[in-house]
Amino acid sequence: MTNDDMDDIFHALAHAIRRQILDLLKARPGQGVGELAQAFDVSRIAIMNHLSVLDRAGLIVSEKQGRKRCLYINTVPIQLVRDRWINAIDAPFAERIANIKYAAEGAAKRKDQINE
Repeated sequence: MTNDDMDDIFHALAHAIRRQILDLLKARPGQGVGELAQAFDVSRIAIMNHLSVLDRAGLIVSEKQGRKRCLYINTVPIQLVRDRWINAIDAPFAERIANIKYAAEGAAKRKDQINE
């Protein structure tokens, strides 16, 4: 994933309406543009512009079914961002937390054995 790809994703996610569009598509995949536009107090053209930004970022996929354009969320770009940024940051902490858990469980087991 290039820096330009990342810029497109972050730009797309920066706008509240685009995030809401993704939430709606997650909740009800396959909505048409008209259905989606009804959920907002903006013009259909404005929604089309937002969809264009989401499409450029790879966050939506559209499928033509007759005269209807069905829209679906594509979570792969978000997962790639997560893998690059979040997982790399989380890994050391997750390992530390797991070690603390195992140490606490071991201490509790030793205490139970002493009390028996």
